[in-house]
Amino acid sequence: MKTTYMNTSPKIDTGEIEKVIQSISKALPTKEEMQLALSLVDLTSLEGKDTSETINDLVKKAIQTNVAAVCVYPTLVKVAKIAAENTPIKIASVAGAFPSAQLPLSLRLDEAKYAIAEGADEIDMVISRGKFLSDDFNFVFNEVAEFKKVCGEKKLKVILETGELETLDNIRVASDIAIQAGADFIKTSTGKIAINATLPAVCVMLLAIKKQFNSNQKKVGIKPSGGISDAKTAVMYLRLTEIILGKEWLQPNLFRFGASRLVDNLIAEMNGDSILNKETKGY
Repeated sequence: MKTTYMNTSPKIDTGEIEKVIQSISKALPTKEEMQLALSLVDLTSLEGKDTSETINDLVKKAIQTNVAAVCVYPTLVKVAKIAAENTPIKIASVAGAFPSAQLPLSLRLDEAKYAIAEGADEIDMVISRGKFLSDDFNFVFNEVAEFKKVCGEKKLKVILETGELETLDNIRVASDIAIQAGADFIKTSTGKIAINATLPAVCVMLLAIKKQFNSNQKKVGIKPSGGISDAKTAVMYLRLTEIILGKEWLQPNLFRFGASRLVDNLIAEMNGDSILNKETKGY
């Protein structure tokens, strides 16, 4: 049965969003914050040139660096699953005609079913932005709900592609739709367009999560993704989340970074080998 979605999302006060962002500490990242950020990464490779060999290397790196998960295309899930056997590393798969969502819903759901059959622990799906921007909120609600049915107990991360939603008001509406339709996480971006995660977008998403939690105690996760490649940027998202939702959200069941370059840069900064560290030491 299809659900008729009634939009009751509040209008965004951009001044209040800016105040929250301005309240984030500007102090340099601590080693503890960087280590925490590392433990929350979905180490990602979503390239047409991905092979079994490159994904095996990706999983080895994930194990060595103690990240939360690896994220791959459905055809490489089984490779990643075997490589991560007997480790705590989760295997996430994009599914549902990533990154465009421009396929019939039935085919997109089949892709998610395939990824789960191959061993995926988590599914990252992207909403239909064209439908959303045409005000077809019912379609977006129902597509997320259908993906959640397919996922069952598996985690469903819903990618809003915030850089294509045009306004913060739209980001809030999309966040509310995804949460109410059953998302376990809401995620900013695919990493495949020019505008990826931003602090204002994530702030709006966190406020939507907070409203849901205050309403019924349901905890929904957040995944800033796309363009986050250095410790200073990553830690800003951790601090913003703590301000709005509290420290309890800063653990893998409720917070992830989608990143490919962040791991190396975090390790370099913790080891004092980054350009930032060299500059602050006068090199």
